[in-house]
Amino acid sequence: MSLLGHAAVALQAGAVVGGAPLLTGLMRQVRARLEGRAGAGVLQPWRDLRKLLRRESTEPVGTGPAFRTAPALLVATTLVVGSLVPLLSTDTPVAGRADLILVVALLALGTVTLALAGLDTGTAFGGMGASREMTIAALVEPTLLMAVFALSTPAGTTNLPTIVADVVHDPSRLASPAGLLAAAALAVAVLAETGRLPLDNPSTHLELTMVHEAMVLEYAGRDLALVEIGAQMRLTVLLGLLAALFAPWGIATTTSVAGLAVALVALTAKVALLGALLAAAEVLWAKIRLFRVPELLAGSFLLALLAVASSFFLSGA
Repeated sequence: MSLLGHAAVALQAGAVVGGAPLLTGLMRQVRARLEGRAGAGVLQPWRDLRKLLRRESTEPVGTGPAFRTAPALLVATTLVVGSLVPLLSTDTPVAGRADLILVVALLALGTVTLALAGLDTGTAFGGMGASREMTIAALVEPTLLMAVFALSTPAGTTNLPTIVADVVHDPSRLASPAGLLAAAALAVAVLAETGRLPLDNPSTHLELTMVHEAMVLEYAGRDLALVEIGAQMRLTVLLGLLAALFAPWGIATTTSVAGLAVALVALTAKVALLGALLAAAEVLWAKIRLFRVPELLAGSFLLALLAVASSFFLSGA
């Protein structure tokens, strides 16, 4: 593989790390404008991270290695996923390793890592958040697998770059019943995986509604900065994956400087648009009751199963 292929992977990873706080800032700004507020600005998440990185990390008494290593593992697993998922090009040195099952396993590893950290603190909030997170993850991860698997059937492989390249050459399959059902299921799974409304509220500190925030209440300083950037990168990668699978236009199928430049612009526009739409929808949505969350996720899993069945039926036909 040429040097340009390795540069494409580095560019993609850098875009995820550098763009994740900007995406969060954009979404907060959209929400603020729709709510009649001025907002803190798109660059505010970067300012918050810089402030946290200057502060010393603290550890609650009695915590073990799970609490100390969780922030770094969350960032590392998300960065690996961000390098594997075909956001800019389907022709990279890691394309052969970007398997659907591996990507979902790495996302699940980050989730389990934070849940263990919440349990390691020994606090009521940490245990409550970890329990809720694993309940949600038990339904989200299978939905992610099934939704993308519905697209992998026509391609004959679970390799994500191959699936995306196949969709680029035949975009009509996105309008099929399998494509539409998979898109709906994956959209709900992304909301749950990233802790967004209506399944979770990332800005709340009410103990009756917290999920993700309950697990990270004991973090401070540099560790909290890693947790925050990890969550922001997770949102960016999953929105990028959603855009790559169901709006793959602009993604380079060969490695060239011009193709990567166009792909970077297209990726920025698509993820920014999805983030803005999500932020606008969150202004209108209310958080659903915790005991209704499994019902919604079970419905999305059913949509994913229907997408897989439809895909097999169409392939057989």
